[in-house]
Amino acid sequence: MDSLQEKYQKEIRPKLKEEFGLKNDLAAPTLKKIVLNMGLADALTNKDVLVKAKSQLAQIAGQMPSVTRAKAAISNFKLRAGDLIGAMVTLRGRRAWSFLTKLQSIVLPRMRDFRGLDSSKFDKFGNYNLGLEEQILFPEVDYSKIDKIRGLVVSVVFKNSSPEKSKKLMELLGFPFKKS
Repeated sequence: MDSLQEKYQKEIRPKLKEEFGLKNDLAAPTLKKIVLNMGLADALTNKDVLVKAKSQLAQIAGQMPSVTRAKAAISNFKLRAGDLIGAMVTLRGRRAWSFLTKLQSIVLPRMRDFRGLDSSKFDKFGNYNLGLEEQILFPEVDYSKIDKIRGLVVSVVFKNSSPEKSKKLMELLGFPFKKS
């Protein structure tokens, strides 16, 4: 079991139950999944981009990503419905907790000019979306095999949550937020 998951079960969940007046362990907010998404507009003209980005995302996530397709045609972008335009991977359970640990302890400290997470990135359901500008923040990615710096979006999805509960959960897990 991951140390962050253990900390959640032994220390954080009781604190959340007490603070928000929850009677049941299952009513406490918890990590449901983490979705990593990489948009690849270059894939319309160069199919090798998709293969390279998929392999990098697989190294980052530890499992094979799926390819996403365009849902609608947009003529201004020379995009047809069904074109391959991205890659995504969903992490659940133990892999999600270990990725969250890696994000907190390795990736965020390596970010350039990092002053804390923005607390306005929570949606109305309490999910947190973090945009990373460089995939080279992850130690698994080999610098010599990178053809172009690409960004990715990390969506942390919580169950039984609201923005206030999610922010408190992330603070107790040790994620730093900007002081407002």
